[in-house]
Amino acid sequence: MQFDVETVNQILGIDDAYKAPDRLLNLMLDDDKRVATFKNFLKVSTDLSFDWFHEYFEDEQAERKSKKQDFTPDSIAVLLNKLTSKTDGCYYEPAAGTGGILITRWWQNCRTDPVHLHDERFSELLSWITYDPRSYWYQVEELSDRAIPFLIFNMAIRGMNGVVVQCDSLSREAKEAYFIRNDTDNFLAFSKIEKVLHSEALAKELNIKWT
Repeated sequence: MQFDVETVNQILGIDDAYKAPDRLLNLMLDDDKRVATFKNFLKVSTDLSFDWFHEYFEDEQAERKSKKQDFTPDSIAVLLNKLTSKTDGCYYEPAAGTGGILITRWWQNCRTDPVHLHDERFSELLSWITYDPRSYWYQVEELSDRAIPFLIFNMAIRGMNGVVVQCDSLSREAKEAYFIRNDTDNFLAFSKIEKVLHSEALAKELNIKWT
């Protein structure tokens, strides 16, 4: 486990794991510190094909008793994405946690670029040329205050475009929403993060009710 408790806490500059969510969210909303944080994590690993925080969050942050939180095994995440592999570039997931299933889909899109390459015989050979982050939109929802910062981190460090909505996916009551934006064709670029205003227009667009 590369990103154990000691490593993550050290990068975030905290002395206890319970401080991680607030610290990480503050770092993600600071343009300069966000990039520096990404670079510090990438010094430990550059393999973005999986959720680095799987074990860290499960061991230190998951609210299993109060919110029944648990992680989807990697094998199930792979299977789910294979069953829904045909895509127009749009992705939606409620109760996304820290983004394990989402990352599996993103990695699959990077490797096969289904928006631009329809012939699977050639997709893995050419996807590194044709893949454009702006052709994909990832919309995810999660209620937990603890999981949201990790979900935002996982999307932004991978240069995704989309929106993270902190809401109850059943009642549609929402606390916050964050736009994740990479407006370049560079799949190695980091995304910018914007905490959005509680407008009625956006609430209608996202089918939510601000609380």
